[in-house]
Amino acid sequence: GCDTMLATVTAVVRFAQYNGSISPTPLENTSAFPTWQPDTEANITKPHKCLQVLYEDIGDSRVRFWDILLLVPNVAFFVFLMWKLPSARAKIRLTSSPIFVTFYLLVFVVAAVGITRAVVSMTVSASSAATIIDKVLWEITRFFLLAIELSVIILGLAFGHLESKSSIKRVLAITAVLALGYSITQGTLEILYPDSHLSAEDFNIYGHGGRHFWLASSCFFFLVYSLIVILPKTPVRERISLPSKRSFYVYAAILSLLNLVQGLGSALLCAGIIEGLCCVDVTTFLYFSTFAPLIYVTFLKGFFG
Repeated sequence: GCDTMLATVTAVVRFAQYNGSISPTPLENTSAFPTWQPDTEANITKPHKCLQVLYEDIGDSRVRFWDILLLVPNVAFFVFLMWKLPSARAKIRLTSSPIFVTFYLLVFVVAAVGITRAVVSMTVSASSAATIIDKVLWEITRFFLLAIELSVIILGLAFGHLESKSSIKRVLAITAVLALGYSITQGTLEILYPDSHLSAEDFNIYGHGGRHFWLASSCFFFLVYSLIVILPKTPVRERISLPSKRSFYVYAAILSLLNLVQGLGSALLCAGIIEGLCCVDVTTFLYFSTFAPLIYVTFLKGFFG
């Protein structure tokens, strides 16, 4: 009787989700309880909580909870930036350092892109083309964030040496090309070979290019940031002048930790352990919502107050 009951519950849940009207009944709640997933079949028919978070709508609205979750911090930060704008402009006029202006603009771009993605995803979520549009938007967001992430590494490490506008433009151009290559690869994998665990018949979730690509890139960035953190402890510091600001190393350590957790989550997914998705949900949320404030605190807070 347990199996047939589970089947009817999942059928009802499927139907409810398909209509976009998710009304949590007591039955539905018990079916989501982990001990109620004796075999993999049940696990696939009733999606894991950490998977549900990514596609569940708010009431009958067709607006995803996940989009709202990512929109709120970005909007809050954008409002903060606008509020700071008059004093920031006054300070920028006084200084001749183009690097501060660059960082300030980059932070604005990150916040604006995050807001745009969430808003457009909400408006298109009712159509069938929504999946592709949503994935393209994620890629565009990731492109901007990665280009900025790479620029911050280079500009941060060469903080004292890059004072001309042309050299900063060169750095931004190089990182944009690298980020574009990454995003095109990720987008191609994502659209042509979507991750089967994240693409059931009723919904198709942005999977960041699949678990293997995710694992590889997380490990790579983890190594890069870890290397930056240990640079001052290595003989390299006698050869080149490293940034003296402690906040830069804290920033690198935070991103190193984020990539480590994301790598572990992806590794669990590669091993077929769906709980890895919970790690990845958390890191995705943190990365896409707090990256701009992190740059602000690291590089601009001391300057703009």
